[in-house]
This record gives sequence, C-alpha cells and structure tokens, in this order.
Amino acid sequence: MKLFTEFKEFAVKGNMIDIAVGVIIGAAFNKVVDVLVKQVFMPPLSLLTDGVNFDNKQFVLKEAIINSTGKTISKEVAIGYGALAEALIDFFIIGFTVFIVIKFMNKLRNKAQDSKDKTVATPKDIELLTHLTELIEEQNTLLKAKQQ
Repeated sequence: MKLFTEFKEFAVKGNMIDIAVGVIIGAAFNKVVDVLVKQVFMPPLSLLTDGVNFDNKQFVLKEAIINSTGKTISKEVAIGYGALAEALIDFFIIGFTVFIVIKFMNKLRNKAQDSKDKTVATPKDIELLTHLTELIEEQNTLLKAKQQ
C-alpha cells in the first residue's frame, strides 16, 4: 500500500506529467532532426563528395553467396559506416539544439531569480528569501550600531 501512496504522490506532484511531455516532445523532435539530416544536410554532403550516398556506405566483411538460380544461400555481412555517419550528424544536431535551449532557459531562470529585476516576475520563494536576507542584514546593522 505504501508503494501505491508514493506513486500517487509522484504522479500528483507533476513529475509524471513532465516526463510524459518530455517524451512526446522528444519523439517529435527526433522526427524533425531525422528529416533535417536526411533531407537537408546529407544531400549537399553527398554532392560535395561527388554523389556518394552515405546511407549505403559499408565495409563488406563477407560477400553474399548466391547460387546459379539467383537464390541467396548466405547473406552479406557488412559494417554500415554510412548509417553511423548519419547517426553522428543527428547526435551533433540534437546536442547543439539542446545546448541552445538549455542556455536560453538558464538565462530566463537567472533573470527570474534576480529579485531586483522588475521586468520579470520573481518566483515567490526567491522573493521571500531576498526579503529575509534584507531583514537579516538590517538586524545585523542595528546590532553593530548598539555594540558601538
């Protein structure tokens, strides 16, 4: 029963919803990056490399064996380094995009946490901590004045 209670608290706090939204946006983002790599970046790269299609590039370790009737007896064994090149390009695009998004979010968060900046609404906890810090500094000033 305790496990169910903990799960309910987890779901109610919004963590589960945040995770679900992240997964959905991540899947959609993956599709965008896939199209971007295959339809935008790879064709010019292929053009620069004299029409080489990276998707089909591979190191053949063992040729396929085909009998006289055209039936495949054993399949080809190959390492597809072209698919790896596309995956690496995907990775760098996703990594760079996530970096830019996180940098933007950190900039917004830092601006929101600055209690002196009135152009952005400061979160209540930061506002209260700032007020508390000001009160402590005022109290310390008064105590120092009494001691002298």
